[in-house]
Amino acid sequence: MRAGKEESDCYSSLWLAPNPSKRWGELFFLLYTPFWLTLCLGIVVPFKLYESFTELEYLLIGLVSAVPAFLLPMLFVGKADSGLAWKDRYWVKASVFLGLYLLRPVMLDLSLIWNAVIFLFLVLRIMRIYSSFVYQVAKHASMWIIIFSYVGNYFWTHYFFTVLGASYTFPSWKMNNVPHTTFLLTHVCFLFYHVTSNITLRRLRHFTAGWPEQVQWVAEAAWILALSYFIAYLETIAISNFPYYQFVDRASMYTVGSLFYAIYFIVSFPMFLRIDEKPGDPWDLPRAAIDALGAAMLVTIILDLWRIFLGPIVPIPETKQCLQPGLPWFPGHAAQI
Repeated sequence: MRAGKEESDCYSSLWLAPNPSKRWGELFFLLYTPFWLTLCLGIVVPFKLYESFTELEYLLIGLVSAVPAFLLPMLFVGKADSGLAWKDRYWVKASVFLGLYLLRPVMLDLSLIWNAVIFLFLVLRIMRIYSSFVYQVAKHASMWIIIFSYVGNYFWTHYFFTVLGASYTFPSWKMNNVPHTTFLLTHVCFLFYHVTSNITLRRLRHFTAGWPEQVQWVAEAAWILALSYFIAYLETIAISNFPYYQFVDRASMYTVGSLFYAIYFIVSFPMFLRIDEKPGDPWDLPRAAIDALGAAMLVTIILDLWRIFLGPIVPIPETKQCLQPGLPWFPGHAAQI
């Protein structure tokens, strides 16, 4: 009876998911956002702490921002996971990919392991205050974002280099010429963006429920486009005070470049919402992974069509031109960046 009442309460919400697991997962990601956002944009950037950062400090900022989003649900297990063996819990499966990836740069120097462990231990002690908010996290959503954000960094960052004229000039360990820190920060950023999209799209669907179907489609498409552009623009503005993420023409990046960046979300927002959204249609891990890869492939196609037919948004030095055949992350391009 209690479970049925909980389901009924979820269904009555205009903003929150009908699935209890997804609802609490979305709330957890929203409540976790102020931690990393305050750390990065409320402390590091305003006080210019980055001026003394080396590769290690930049990596630690990424680790401290992203790792608790994985560890907290493992330390404070939700009811649905309490009866499962570790090997059957999603957090174990989903964390394997990120765990191996995170260890790669740290292993460059054994002394870094000790520093990272101490730093993360202190952070976890502080983050225990969030435990009361954790019921059960939307685990499939985490894996979806891991895949989507990883593809975005590894591949699409090169479109920012060759189409938008962007460049990273801070000291960092890199993979495919992309700083490890950005892989980590993108994960928590995208969690916040996509949960925000879920909540607003759900509310919009309730609001337009009585409208003709075609009008509903138009309203939803318009909202996705507007929200995607707004988030892309807002992120660009938010990091404008960080001097080591540069653009050839910042004004063009704010306007046209934000539209280019919004392509990510125009594709991903409606696809991400579908995870465990319909009652009686739970997603398994393979389905979530395939869906994320499909979204990533569609974004890649659109970005490359822009690269081929529209080219750079501003004149870019020849060493960063993207008009030659092939994709931006191929060796010929990478050597020029």
